[in-house]
This record gives sequence, structure tokens and C-alpha cells, in this order.
Amino acid sequence: MHSNLRDNPLTGDLDYILTHTGGLWEDLRGKRLFITGGTGFFGCWLLESFAWANDNLDLNASAIVLTRNYDTFQKNAPHLAANPAIKFHIGDVRDFSFPEGEFSHIIHAAATSAIATFNNEDPLVKFDTIVEGTRHTLDFAVQCHARKFLYTSSGVVYGKQPSGMTHISEDYCGAPDPADPNSAWGEGKRAAEFLCAYYSSRYGIETKIARCFSFVGPHLPLDIHYAIGNFIRDALNGGPILVNGDGTPYRSYLYAADLAVWLWTILFNGESCRAYNVGSEDDITIADVADTVAKSFQKPIEVRIAKLPDADRPAERYVPLTKLAQINLGIRQVVDLRTAIERTIAHHLSLCKINSLQQ
Repeated sequence: MHSNLRDNPLTGDLDYILTHTGGLWEDLRGKRLFITGGTGFFGCWLLESFAWANDNLDLNASAIVLTRNYDTFQKNAPHLAANPAIKFHIGDVRDFSFPEGEFSHIIHAAATSAIATFNNEDPLVKFDTIVEGTRHTLDFAVQCHARKFLYTSSGVVYGKQPSGMTHISEDYCGAPDPADPNSAWGEGKRAAEFLCAYYSSRYGIETKIARCFSFVGPHLPLDIHYAIGNFIRDALNGGPILVNGDGTPYRSYLYAADLAVWLWTILFNGESCRAYNVGSEDDITIADVADTVAKSFQKPIEVRIAKLPDADRPAERYVPLTKLAQINLGIRQVVDLRTAIERTIAHHLSLCKINSLQQ
């Protein structure tokens, strides 16, 4: 095993991912993988699990990761940056130069960064990055003769979930409001899905689409716009946990290790041009999420909710139905929310301990 992987604090999760994807990796044996967005939350988990499988199964596979900022990635994940099977290609997803040679698989997870979204990035820049980036990556897939292409889309393609619908299925034909500039993310993702379908029809590439919802786990930023990340940050700081709204919206969270299992399974075995919802069906209010985070600590943590609920307004929902992936691909959620939160907290504390020892 590569020396940088032996002491990985995610060993338990990576073994879990390998157990649930073991036979699928033969598809990648001796092949080359190209990943965009490899340095984000999704990308880190994909690279962690790729490196783990490549090493444990002697796949002799390699990956090239497109990134705009190698130095930041090297600082955040030095063990991955130093892995001999992983190389980096500097560029922007909208116009990167095409690496030489053939790649059998492509995972396109790049979009605008979570930090840019948190900082109110211009909606047109967001839309262009998603659409132009997807088209450019698909053009590269044609040139490098890729067989399988996974696109990480989003549940926002459905627009606002009707209040009477507990879970959204892939058959729901709702959409974002095209007259609302704040729909840039959802409209961009819809256009990108169209491009995946077009290139599959025109060039014969197997394009798989993962419509992703909400997630939690190690590598999730705690200090931007992810509510569950903010709650964990507040609790790690001793509280109180602050809920900015009334706490009534419903969300659901899939643990990062389960997310990795789902994405690899969709890439290797998903049906071409088929969109799969990726997430948890276990709905929970934001207020209860905050309470669950608080109860994950031994000492009492106060939860403060900023606003009172409006009895005349139905609660918002953003919760997927995932029966298609469960039935067609045999994948399901295994890690429950409480366990997912506890593992995220433990990982963060272990990193803090390592950093303090290095100082």
C-alpha cells in the first residue's frame, strides 16, 4: 500500500466504500480516469476512494484531476497530491487544454465553487461555468474516446418542490422559474443534462446523470452556506447552534461514504442518459437537524431558532425519492444521520489534533 494511505483517518469509510463497490472496479483496471471538480467535497471523496481501490485491488489505473488551484489542494490533501497514480492538470473547466492520450472514464463534477456561491457570485458567471464547462468537457470526452461519462447534476433541476409532495422522483417534470436570475444554478444544470443527452446520441458516449441533493461528512466545509456544516461548527465552538430561519424546512442528508458508493455505481453500471436521484429519503426539519447535532456532543449545546413558524405557510421541502437507484442499481443508504454527524465531528477533531501536533 502507498505509504501516504496507511494513516488515512478515513480508513473505515474507505474500506466500507470498497466493500460495496468491489467488483465494479474491474471496469477501470489499467485505464485512465479524468475528473473535473476533483478538489471539492465530491471530488475529494471520489479521489480518496479511487486511490484506496487502486491500491488495494492493484488496478494499475491512473487519474488526472482538473484544478484551478493545485497549491490549495496540496495543502488540504497532501496524501492525495503525493499519490503517484494521481496527476493534476491546471485549467478552468470552460477552456482547459485537453490532456494528451485516451481516457476511458470521465467524471464531470466541476461547477462554480461553493465559496463563490457563498459570496454571491454573478448568476450569469455561474450559468456559463456550468453550461460551457459541461460542453467543453464533453468535447474532450469525444476527443479522448471516453466510454463512460458521469455528470453530477443537482436536485435543483426540479425547481421548487410542491408542498404536498413528500419526495421528488426522477419522473417529476417541475423546473426552476426561468424568469428568476436566482435560478441560474438550476437552469444551468438542466442545460448541462441536455448536453449530456445530446452528446450520447451524437457520439455514442455513455452519459450517466446523478441528481444530487444534500450531504454531510468529512471534507464538507463548515463555514459557508451549508446549514448542517454551520450547526456542526457552532457546536464545535461550544454553541449555541444558530438556526437563522424558523427551522421548518425539510431536508435529508446522505453520508459522504454512501455518496461515493452511489456515484461510482452510477458511473460503472448506470443506464446511459438516465438521471438518478442521489440522496437520503429520511426527511427531517432543519430544527431537528440542529437538535441532532447538539445531541451528538456529551456536553449540553443550546439551539437557538431565530424566527417563529408561520402557521399559514406550508413547510418547504427538498427531499428525493431514490427508488430508481435502489431497484435498478441495488444501492441504498446505509449510514444514518446521527452516525454521519458523529463521524464528521470525529474527523474534524482528529484533524485539529494532527494540526496542533504539527505546530
